[in-house]
Amino acid sequence: HVQLQACGGGFVQPGGSLTLSCEASGGPSSNYGTAWFRQYPGKEREFVAAIRGSGEKTYYADSVKGRFTISRDNAKNTVVLQMNRLKSEDTALYYCAADGRPHSYSTWYQRPDEYAHWGQGTQVTVSS
Repeated sequence: HVQLQACGGGFVQPGGSLTLSCEASGGPSSNYGTAWFRQYPGKEREFVAAIRGSGEKTYYADSVKGRFTISRDNAKNTVVLQMNRLKSEDTALYYCAADGRPHSYSTWYQRPDEYAHWGQGTQVTVSS
């Protein structure tokens, strides 16, 4: 059973940077596509970025393209979300998620209900 541990959230001023990490245990992380989602109070979780188990392909929400970078080190079972040029609207609770099952359509990675494994949230606050 895969368990995910997310960390790295914090407080930063607009324009600053933060790095979120998601460490997996209980199975080789290369078997799992991994994503970051975020959630605003009272809202559904929204897709931020995803990376294939092999690391060969990455995907981003339009709102973070060019500012956020997702990467993985399968030797360390870790997926990292580097967040640069942060904005106040990036303030949210961030979750990492992973899934190793086959999926029937190409954009499955954007849907939170397609992920079987979730880490705890880590808060990101961007404010002056």
